[in-house]
Formats: sequence, C-alpha cells, structure tokens
Amino acid sequence: MTKEIVLALDAMGGDKAPDMVIKGANIARVRHPQVRFKFFGDSKAIDPVLNRFKRLKPVSSVHHAEEVVEDDLKPSVALRQRRKSSMRLAIDAVKTGDADGIVSAGNTGAMMAFAKLSLRTLPGINRPAMVSVFPTERSECVMLDLGANIDCDSVTLVQFAMMGEVFARNVLGVHEPTVGLLNIGTEELKGNETIRQAAAILRDADLPIKFHGFIEGNDIAAGTVDVVVTDGFAGNVALKTAEGVAKLYIEYMRSAFRRGLLSRIGFLLARPALRALRDRVDPRAYNGGTFLGLNGVAVKSHGGTDHKGFANALSVAVDMIEQGVNPKIIEELERVNLDDVPDIARAAV
Repeated sequence: MTKEIVLALDAMGGDKAPDMVIKGANIARVRHPQVRFKFFGDSKAIDPVLNRFKRLKPVSSVHHAEEVVEDDLKPSVALRQRRKSSMRLAIDAVKTGDADGIVSAGNTGAMMAFAKLSLRTLPGINRPAMVSVFPTERSECVMLDLGANIDCDSVTLVQFAMMGEVFARNVLGVHEPTVGLLNIGTEELKGNETIRQAAAILRDADLPIKFHGFIEGNDIAAGTVDVVVTDGFAGNVALKTAEGVAKLYIEYMRSAFRRGLLSRIGFLLARPALRALRDRVDPRAYNGGTFLGLNGVAVKSHGGTDHKGFANALSVAVDMIEQGVNPKIIEELERVNLDDVPDIARAAV
C-alpha cells in the first residue's frame, strides 16, 4: 500500500495565487491519490476557491496565515518581518514533521532564506542548490545550481555534482549518470581557478562519480551529460535563456502558420506533430526546482506559471519524497572521504 504523503503549499505564492495553487493541487490529486494537501494563506481567499473542488476538499486543510511575502521583498527583510507568512508557516510544517515537503511559487530568495534557517542543510553539505530537469536531444538532464548560490567555491561545486548524480539516478532512473562542469571551453586550461579546482577534485579524488569533464552551453541541449554542474549565476542565465528561446520558437511557428491560406492548411495537416512538439518544449512540463541539500523537501515553482505548471512542481516534490533522495545523498556522502579535497584543489592551479 502506498504511503500517504502530506504537502504543505504556500497558497499565496505566485502571480495567480491562490487560484493557480488550488487548481494545480486538484490536478496533482488525480496523479497522486496518496497525497494530502495543507494550504497556508488567507483563509478568506482560499476557502471560496477550494469549495469549488469537491474531491480536493476532503484531502485538504486550510491553515490561516496573516502575512504574505511580496515578490520584491528582500530575504533579510522577510526573515525579520514575515515570520507569520504563508511561506514561513508552510516551511515550518516540514520542520515539525506535519508535512513531508513544501511547494511555493513565491519569492525565491525569501524561500531559500526561510528554508535554510528552518530546515538547515544535510550533514556534509555546505550550501543547498536549486536543481531542475532540462529536455535534451537524448532524453533529459539534471542541472544545478539554478540561482540559489551566485558564488561557489570548488568544494561546493563538487558537492553539487554528488547531489545531482544521486538525483539523476533516483528521479530520472539513469543507471550511471555522467557529470559535466559547465565552462567556457572543454580544454583543461579553460575557465577560472574555482572551476579548474573542482574538475581536479572530480577527476583525481576517489569519488563514485562518472566525471565527463568540462562542457559548454550547447552541450546542455545536446544531452552530452546527464548532470550539468555550475554556479547559480550561470545556471539561472541558462535556465531563463532556454525558457525564452522555447517561447520564441513557439511564437515564430504560430506566426508562420498565420501568413496565408496554404499556411493554415499546412497547420491543420501538421497539428498533431506540432502539438507533440509544443508539449515537448513547454516550460510548464519542467516546472519545479528543488532546493537540493536541505534537511527536508522544498520545491520552488516558477512564479508566473499556471495551474498545469504548478501541478508538475507538486509531482517533483512527490518524486523527491517517494524516492528518498535526501537519505540517499547522506548515504553517498558517508561513503566518500573528502578530507583530501583541499590538497587536490590547491594542486590543480
């Protein structure tokens, strides 16, 4: 019998909350009948929407929150002034064991700050990383960090590699994931000191990782490796660029098929294939970035997504919980000896 899972949802996070959050939960309810939902937020705004979903309501509960974390609020201010916010209370539910995971489409910086303060990091992890899945020519790949850490040292990048490898094995089902470091070239002398040190550690330390070496930006979509490791600055730029290109490509296709009668006829004939293409590159299908490395499951949804995208973020949280990714990361770190990592890093430059 499938174990019951409880998800704490920040019902006020996102551009279209709480409607989008509740509608997304209703989709997830069908996909994952073992899940129960705790909605945190303004009960006066949540209850009228939730009442419209007769099958969702019996597996849901509403927990009133007096405050909301605004999208433009600085994380430091949120920590001081939004202690009773829907986001903070939802995260605290994971800390106390009242929920197995938390999903929010709210302020990314504030969510990271709250989660690090409340949940802490896993043993052996310096910083959590935001990880998500990218479509590739071969299949899919895992990429981290996507914006949680702008500056990373070499040891942190190595920890990202190990966490990403565990994620790829357990969530994507890749037997022996290959790991690559995103760089400005594939040659060993390319890149700054930090990334060359990280490569030396992954290459020379006795780690249970299949290290491919350096990769470039075009290797992400090509599926050259299963796990792409980078700092949060480059990762976030790559993520937003990929989303923008996908939307631009779809818009170009729409414009092309509106140009004349023959184009419209061609569209009717090609519609099934175009629908499959749209679904393949739809950013909503890959919505949901996990804060990997926290002592608890926390998934960040894109703030501008709709209910379908939010439902996918909920599925990411369910996968993390059911596959036991966090315990497996701890197990992996306990198996390796990182004591000699600093010496290897220094010898690389």
